[in-house]
Amino acid sequence: MFVRSAAAGAARQQNLPLQRLLSSTTLSSVSAWNASLGPTPASSRHIASNQTPNPRPRRRNSFRSLASLERHLATAVEEYRPDAHFQVMPKSIYDLRPISNSPLVITDERRTRFVGNLARRDGLGLHGGVQEMLCVFDACIQVGRLERAAQVLKRLQPALRPQDQMELHDRFLEARLVQMQEAAPGTDLGDDLHEWFEVQIRSHHLPHTHDTIALLLKASLIGSPGSMPLRVKRYMSMLERETALESLYIGGLLDPSELTTISRICPEYIAQVEVDEYQALEAEAGEDSHFQKFEKSTSGPVPQVLVTPQKGGSLKMLRHTLAVLDEIPQGSTIQSLADAEQREIQTRLEKDSAEAAIRRWKEENQSLLDMGLNSGLSRPSLSTKLYTWQNELEARLTRELELITASELAENKSPTDLERCEYGPFLRLCSPRRLAATTILSTLSALSMAGVARGIPLVTLVGHIARTVEEEIRVHKLQEQMTSNPKLARRQALNPRRLRALAKSRRAPTDAANPEAQDQTAPSVMPEFAWTPVIRSQVGCALFQALMESAKMEVVREHPQTKELVSQVQPAFTHMTQLKRGKKVIVAMPNQDLIEAMVAQPNAHCLTRHLPMVVEPQPWSKFDKGGFLVMPAELVRIKNGEPDQKMYTEAALARGDMDQVLRGLDVLGKTAWLINRSVFNVMIEAWNSGKEIANIPALHPVIDIPPEPEAGGDPSVRRNWMRAVKAAENAKAGLHSERCHMNLQLEIARAYLGQTFYFPHNVDFRGRAYPVPAYLNHMGADHVRGLLMFAKGKPLGEEGLRWLKVHLANLYGLDKASLGEREQFVMDNLDNIRESVANPLKGKRWWLEAEDPWQCLAACFDLVGALDLPDPTQYISRLPVHQDGTCNGLQHYAALGGDTWGAEQVNLVPGDRPADVYSAVAEVVQEIIAKDAEKGDPLAMLLKGKIVRKVVKQTVMTNVYGVTRVGARMQVEKQLEALYPGLPAQAGFDYWLPFTNYITNCIFTVLGTMFRGARDIQEWLGEIGARVCMSVTPEQMVELFDLPTPDKTEPAQAPAPALAARLEKVPLSSLFHSSVIWTTPLRMPVVQPYRRTKTSIVQTCLADLHIMKPDPFDPVNKRKQLQAFPPNFIHSLDASHMLLSALECDHHGLTFAAVHDSFWTHACDIPAMSNVLRDAFIRIHQEDVIGRLLAEFQARYKGSYYLVTIKGDTEVAKRIASVRGGVTSKTMVLELKTELERRRLLQSSDPAEVQKGKEMVTPTSIYEECAQASDKVNEFEEAKAEEDDDAESGGDVAMSPSEDVEQQEHASTPAWWKHSDTEIGDFSRTIGKKVPPPKKAYQRTTQVWVPLTFPDIPKKGDFDVSTLKDSKYFFS
Repeated sequence: MFVRSAAAGAARQQNLPLQRLLSSTTLSSVSAWNASLGPTPASSRHIASNQTPNPRPRRRNSFRSLASLERHLATAVEEYRPDAHFQVMPKSIYDLRPISNSPLVITDERRTRFVGNLARRDGLGLHGGVQEMLCVFDACIQVGRLERAAQVLKRLQPALRPQDQMELHDRFLEARLVQMQEAAPGTDLGDDLHEWFEVQIRSHHLPHTHDTIALLLKASLIGSPGSMPLRVKRYMSMLERETALESLYIGGLLDPSELTTISRICPEYIAQVEVDEYQALEAEAGEDSHFQKFEKSTSGPVPQVLVTPQKGGSLKMLRHTLAVLDEIPQGSTIQSLADAEQREIQTRLEKDSAEAAIRRWKEENQSLLDMGLNSGLSRPSLSTKLYTWQNELEARLTRELELITASELAENKSPTDLERCEYGPFLRLCSPRRLAATTILSTLSALSMAGVARGIPLVTLVGHIARTVEEEIRVHKLQEQMTSNPKLARRQALNPRRLRALAKSRRAPTDAANPEAQDQTAPSVMPEFAWTPVIRSQVGCALFQALMESAKMEVVREHPQTKELVSQVQPAFTHMTQLKRGKKVIVAMPNQDLIEAMVAQPNAHCLTRHLPMVVEPQPWSKFDKGGFLVMPAELVRIKNGEPDQKMYTEAALARGDMDQVLRGLDVLGKTAWLINRSVFNVMIEAWNSGKEIANIPALHPVIDIPPEPEAGGDPSVRRNWMRAVKAAENAKAGLHSERCHMNLQLEIARAYLGQTFYFPHNVDFRGRAYPVPAYLNHMGADHVRGLLMFAKGKPLGEEGLRWLKVHLANLYGLDKASLGEREQFVMDNLDNIRESVANPLKGKRWWLEAEDPWQCLAACFDLVGALDLPDPTQYISRLPVHQDGTCNGLQHYAALGGDTWGAEQVNLVPGDRPADVYSAVAEVVQEIIAKDAEKGDPLAMLLKGKIVRKVVKQTVMTNVYGVTRVGARMQVEKQLEALYPGLPAQAGFDYWLPFTNYITNCIFTVLGTMFRGARDIQEWLGEIGARVCMSVTPEQMVELFDLPTPDKTEPAQAPAPALAARLEKVPLSSLFHSSVIWTTPLRMPVVQPYRRTKTSIVQTCLADLHIMKPDPFDPVNKRKQLQAFPPNFIHSLDASHMLLSALECDHHGLTFAAVHDSFWTHACDIPAMSNVLRDAFIRIHQEDVIGRLLAEFQARYKGSYYLVTIKGDTEVAKRIASVRGGVTSKTMVLELKTELERRRLLQSSDPAEVQKGKEMVTPTSIYEECAQASDKVNEFEEAKAEEDDDAESGGDVAMSPSEDVEQQEHASTPAWWKHSDTEIGDFSRTIGKKVPPPKKAYQRTTQVWVPLTFPDIPKKGDFDVSTLKDSKYFFS
């Protein structure tokens, strides 16, 4: 393991700057050394005796320096400032920063470095993809297979930029240096290292770094003494004389004795150097302290959680992990311990689940053996079988590693040998013991999540296994580094705020003439070596195949004739081919006995790394650095493996654009929480009773099953009975699963009683923040929210007491009453509130009638506690009080469009009472239905008086989040079925579609009228998104047509016939890979991840797998891009509003938490937070949000062309057809080249060329001459109208989890209704005449290339967003 040199530590211990450290030992003996390289002076010998040469140089976690842990090269000490990373901030952290005139753009050339193929598999088993090769290189370096790493590096060189090649070379030299130092005495490998530098680096003119020179110097010092001086002088001459020793010192690869030797050989390089302020930061960490075991706390009995009946100890591992919290002494908390001890507890909570699982399996297996039972029998606990599997699989993987070694050494490699060469380096990264446990755990976890009885597609299972193994390797590697490197451990103990001071990037020597080498925004080629889908498939298949061969079950059955018990050893897992939707799918299936064992116990082994933190989370500094101390976490949750989002995020981080996002997440993460003991006690009592209380399912739910019909009766009756039985079984299984999940949540809550804890946060690709611990957090269900309260308490005060009452009324369901009415409601129910606190489960149980009963009970406890004091205003409250937006998406739309009427409906305009947009829409829909009923419409007559707020609420809420008409109809049907179950029977049919279709049309019509400006903005967003999705960038055209560029004035053009032949082979659809990309007000780049990802066939040891391999050059999914852009843009605005509010609340000393558009703080701070929310909203919308978006798109997509679709029956289409003749997708590509040539001629300075361009007639010139706006097809409306097989997912992708709507057509819906979106007035047709609606007339269209421009912004209404400052119901 490479570790930092002791140079910085030695300087700090002696309190000497580097100048004194060097001069005191070298200057007096320079001449003597140069003359004869004689004996070392006394002073130098003294240092050498105390500083042994660093046995192994530092090995970094990645090629980029760890931003929060390393100092920086080529940076003058006096220029270094703590928190310099945030010096570009505006006057306050919560002010909006100006958006750069040049938006962040990742060019096609940069993206190409992450894709592409080299030559396919060769005799060494080297795979062809660049990403795969990078992963293989990393694995070979880590396991010491340098010969293969050298072969990979040579093959990668043509595909990488020079600075990216140097990152790989530095890593290779580091590993080679380790080999030198660990070689047997008398073995000199130094010549190989120096030869590599000369042949592979120097001869290729690669831009070497300071680390490169430091490694070469270290190799020279420990190599042959005869050649050492010459080599040292040569390598030092490659550095700038003024900063050479300084940069080597700051780099930390050379220890003081080595620097001393270098300074003797090259005294002319000694310069005045000061000690970096970094040393002071590092000193704060202090010496290592060791966590001491404490006696188990006995402070106050805590009731146990009644375990849901399960075979075996399924919760034992979770409890073992949480047992560390029981070691805190009585009357103490984790926060009372030393900082290093707190962080060690946190590390123990994050530690890997593999060892914990093995320990649990071994204990249960041993207890079974102690009872004299055979652990191989089928009926005992699953854990006893798993221990046997663990041992067998560990032995099998040990043999597999031996076979991998043999395959690598084989001269004539078979296909099996070549495959082992591909996945072998990755299996070597982890011990067989950990690989075995992780494989078993991840397999069971994947089966549990997919539904164990149904099996799981093999490609899904092996991907899950490989991802889990990959994470296991990363976590274990970091744990080993912290264990073996005390310096790194001390850095982990630094105060998180001070780690900000270490977040600058190191600078390396670059070639000034090479602009690419100076590109600061280009992402590193090797972020953290995330395994590619191909590698995951190979590794996962290898591990699952080993598991299938190792895991056996002894199945015992009764002989049908003799009635004797017969046993047989069967595989625990197998795979088979099934037909799903007409396609063959390879499915992994567990043994039936294993299915029964897994159904009987929940899956708890995956929880140990996803627990709340007991120390403040690490501040975010990099894409993968922040949150947990050990467990890897990513700043942005990447959807579908989209590579562009990560590249853009890392480039934005490097440019300093996302500082406010990082700081906002830090604010959310540092909010401290406690478990509400009062609510917990009531919840445990309710849980242990086994009864259904609030949202807690019953332990033994009673679900009626209809009696079985007589045999031989009507087959349809029996089919209906079987459906009813299946539905009852599913309902019972669902309740059991829900109770098991709550069981785990209560165990976690019980373990954290009395302890302060935190939720680290990250964001999704739109910027919305989510807590990383998934099982217990404030975004959970009502019972979880009721359990949580702030760790910090504040006196209520007069305002706080008032808002506590309002909050209680809101939780009960009176959130649409005025504030005064809500207060009065609480005062009128004080007796019920007190009785709920005094006797919550055995009294009248008034609190159970609330909309959110557990949160209501928590508010009751708080209010009664305050009122019982002589002065209620002095009560110390920890209860989070909420301020919720009124349909927050519509609030943003109304502000963007300037809708005064719409603004009134969502409380942007001051009013005496809170406006209710859902009631307003319901009233207008009711008016429409009443008018239709007067005209005799039978549907309207049946629905008259039945449209209430609840019917329209979900559809209105999700309309701005991209819900399709299919989804809206399902929402309406769900509410109608609950309110009026017999309504279809009144019309004589048994399906809901006519009603839901009619009501949905009414709702959409009302919303379009009420929020006219919002609808215009939504359509404008869809239009510009449509143009982007059908565009071709200038970089694409340069590569496609060999066009000249600024650094290539003359095109290297192929002969015209050859170029035309090549262009004819280019599919038109392959050109459209431009995602919709924009920047949020907080300067976070958002990249929509919707592409038509190609399926690749990967040959594995099990089967040929069809895997999805995300590629930044995959064609975009146009329909999903268009449908998702408006809602995702609104989500990015509400995410910016939340983070901006978090920053300002933190600035004012307020405790802050949020669930998207619901913001939480102490009751006494509600007035202050309300002002912050209004200020942040006004600050965002007083900026020209839409104008700024348009300017960004114009800059980002400048010079692009897009394919516009026009109606085929228009005059312009006819003229284009007369000029064009026959057209195909192949000729469309050639047509684009012709148009580019015409543009070039028109822009020429030669009048003759200009005239020639004017005389050219192309489809584009005709379009520009005579096209009308009405000729163009509205592609956004066309995309919204599409109702194909995956239309439902298109609307759903843009929704937040709380707004997801199941958008599937009901099974009984007639197919002819599916595309019927017209209003229905003919009752005879409505009641079931199966007459299909008229077919939509086919519309002929034509397409033409035009320069990419964007339509004008819709005219904004007269609503002034600043008026909401006085709206007390904006958030309430």
